[in-house]
Amino acid sequence: MENVNALIQIDENTNRVLNVVKAKYDLKDKGAAVEFIVDRYIEDEDEPELKPEFIEKMRKIEKQKGIRFKNIAELRKHIEDE
Repeated sequence: MENVNALIQIDENTNRVLNVVKAKYDLKDKGAAVEFIVDRYIEDEDEPELKPEFIEKMRKIEKQKGIRFKNIAELRKHIEDE
């Protein structure tokens, strides 16, 4: 991945947040803190439930017949047997 230099202006609050992220995660500079925050944003926005494949998989599972258990002991036994 190619690095790009960017001169940006940020307010004091954003600067403080970047410093906190930098310190908390032992990052080398504020640029690394910005990358960390962006990576986290991408992870949050790319949750599986937003992906069409995941939605289709859940719809298929929804149509499957469920297994009934009389109590938690039966469920535990079923899990152990698998």
